[in-house]
Amino acid sequence: MERLKLVLQYFQSNSESISNGICIILALVSVKLYTSFDFNCPCLPQYNKLYSLGVMIVPPIILFFLGVLVNRHTGVMMDEWMRPVGNRSKNPAVVKYLFSAMIQRALLAPMVWILVTLLDGKIFICAFSVSVDPGLFSGVPNNTGLDVVKIMAKVPCKEDVIFRNSSFRKAVSRYVRCYSQAVGWSILLFLIILGAMGRLIKPCFEDHATFLQTRYWSNYLDVEQKLFDETCVLHARDFARKCVVQFFEDMTEDSILHLPHPPFITNISERWEEEEERLHGITNQEQMNQLFNKWYYGKPELDVTRIAHRPRPCVSWQDPEGRTLYSDV
Repeated sequence: MERLKLVLQYFQSNSESISNGICIILALVSVKLYTSFDFNCPCLPQYNKLYSLGVMIVPPIILFFLGVLVNRHTGVMMDEWMRPVGNRSKNPAVVKYLFSAMIQRALLAPMVWILVTLLDGKIFICAFSVSVDPGLFSGVPNNTGLDVVKIMAKVPCKEDVIFRNSSFRKAVSRYVRCYSQAVGWSILLFLIILGAMGRLIKPCFEDHATFLQTRYWSNYLDVEQKLFDETCVLHARDFARKCVVQFFEDMTEDSILHLPHPPFITNISERWEEEEERLHGITNQEQMNQLFNKWYYGKPELDVTRIAHRPRPCVSWQDPEGRTLYSDV
């Protein structure tokens, strides 16, 4: 249970971890879909290959676009790419980094589907059993009245009557399955070698400081958008509360009631001041729309010097003779 909590905390730590978790879940879902999918080959020469390649290609395409859709890097990348320049210049390296991260994560589930289908071999047998030379095997059923192409197209259908009490179908299936698994393991080995070589060679051709800068600003864009959304949610909640209170106050008649102060109501003024701070002086719809336009068309500069060094009030405590005892900032 503790390990499960640690895993959940890791995936909830930042948006990159969340994206990794979603991609892993999609990969597991693709495996579950394939194992629960009842593949039935049509066993017809003109349809076997078309149907098999469709099952091998169409689901990975769906999984790829689903991975692009649920990946948070997609929205951040498109926002950065399509936004006007405004007060902040665009960094093509950040867009490229986000695009690369999005593609890598979106390709995980499709590659898992393709590898599972190849290692299982059923789809490969259905697609390419017609291409096998029957002369390589003994026991070809010649008394069926069918030509060789139709006989080979029926190899994936083990329940067909022409293969009853015959080892021919099993021999062809094993032969084609060996090719399928060889292709699957070769692709897996190639991907592992490609990833390892990329990790080893990339530092030799790329400045690591530049990479750190790109990764930092890509994470910054994600965090900035999340903080803006959270601030908008807080503003909307306080704005709605004040609108409702104002509506009820307008509906009541002006009257003064003298009631004892309830002991459980405290710090009303402090809470009201906190809500005023969350509104940031924006008190009507027109101001809010102007804020959104300014945020989109003129993102703030990446410079917080003014707010980091703004003056703070200093209170000095002195004795009766005017000497400073201590100061509070």
